[in-house]
Amino acid sequence: MAHEPRLNLELRQLLQQCRLGALGTIDDEGRPFVSMVPWALEPSQPCLVLHVSALAAHARYLLARPQVSLLVMAPEQAGQPVHAQHRVSLQGVARPLPRDEAEWTRCRDVYLARFPEAEPMTQLGDFRFVALLIREARQVAGFGAARSLDGEAIRAVLQPQAAGD
Repeated sequence: MAHEPRLNLELRQLLQQCRLGALGTIDDEGRPFVSMVPWALEPSQPCLVLHVSALAAHARYLLARPQVSLLVMAPEQAGQPVHAQHRVSLQGVARPLPRDEAEWTRCRDVYLARFPEAEPMTQLGDFRFVALLIREARQVAGFGAARSLDGEAIRAVLQPQAAGD
């Protein structure tokens, strides 16, 4: 059985347990814009999947400027220092998914497995799925437990572990 480093395990757990993130985009005037988005992991890519409405400002911004960041953070715990909250900032490129591709179906399936209540929205014409391809990440897993990951390292963490690993 292969040993998994503690930070990899904690990052994988964070991404499995948290369903919301703070999405950072750049608006039309070049200013940062942050909004809350639900997301799902599509492990065969691997990528994160967003389902966004063309009516939302963040959707327009990420389509115009696909370099984005997503902050995922563990919930605050009573009695625990907030500065030690587990979190990861993911930097990547957003790519809209055409409806007629197999990738769209895979991303839809993983998104709806995590958010079944969103199924009616997948039928609306202004909504689309977007794959967030992660290029790098910065993980903080408590005091003295922080690291940067390149694209290859973060993709390895995002992929499912084989049975017995």
